[in-house]
Amino acid sequence: MEEESKIGFFGRLKAGLTKTRDSFVKNLNNAFTASEIDDDFYEELEEILIMADIGVTATENIIADLKTRVKKEHLKKTEECREILKESIKQQMAVGETEYKFETEKAVIMVIGVNGVGKTTTVGKLASKFKAEGKKVLIAAADTFRAAAGEQLEVWAKRADVGIVGSVNGADPASVVFDAVSACKARGIDILLIDTAGRLHNKKNLMEELRKMDKIISRELPEVHRENLIVLDGTTGQNALVQAKEFSEVAPLTGIVLTKMDGTAKGGIAVAIQSELDIPVKYIGVGEQIDDLQKFDPDSFVEAIFS
Repeated sequence: MEEESKIGFFGRLKAGLTKTRDSFVKNLNNAFTASEIDDDFYEELEEILIMADIGVTATENIIADLKTRVKKEHLKKTEECREILKESIKQQMAVGETEYKFETEKAVIMVIGVNGVGKTTTVGKLASKFKAEGKKVLIAAADTFRAAAGEQLEVWAKRADVGIVGSVNGADPASVVFDAVSACKARGIDILLIDTAGRLHNKKNLMEELRKMDKIISRELPEVHRENLIVLDGTTGQNALVQAKEFSEVAPLTGIVLTKMDGTAKGGIAVAIQSELDIPVKYIGVGEQIDDLQKFDPDSFVEAIFS
């Protein structure tokens, strides 16, 4: 059953990355028709990678790796570079198993990101995923500045069959976190998911809110594993990278959730974000269904782009 789910998700991922694949692979195929591996070939590859939103840092690393392998293996034909290119992109995106350690321990996961990226939906989907794995899950609706966020989370909590701690609109987010943390201790909760306010126009206020929440969690649950996941909309391309950089100034980010990857020609942004910020993409979303959020697998992702 799990294997069927994986195949189904890969199929959705592959379909979702059609726009990326159509432009990216078409351009690559043109580059690989070149007769020899020379400076012009490398320059064309570099331009294609950057145009695919793979980013400058990742592109430089990929081209440097390719040049090293070409020299070492005495390659002559451009087509021989295709598999090396794929492997190099996969290496840029490698996610170590230790990055998911929090899934097997008592953990508090703070989910941050600007409004509209799918943050609240991601909290609901993660809650469902962890509940299905046999965990005791609780959601804290700490985005108290947007009434719709609490209502939306209540719907997701019912769908996932997990508890939720909320508050009145405009209440202090830290008070919601305190109540949620108290509930965690009383109920023996394994994973607490905290939906936070998606505002960046005033970094000082946001930083203060996150600092207060962090202080409460550290004091009340000192032993738990901590995660700060940022949710980014894959359709926004380089703007997602800008958001990640800005939020990293407000809170230490431990992972990325890329959403809306089923409707973008900017799929390469997944490579850019991970390479530029050295923050792993941990989950990827390709639809609206509750199971359309899965662990990020760089091999599947790159194969979906190239296949």
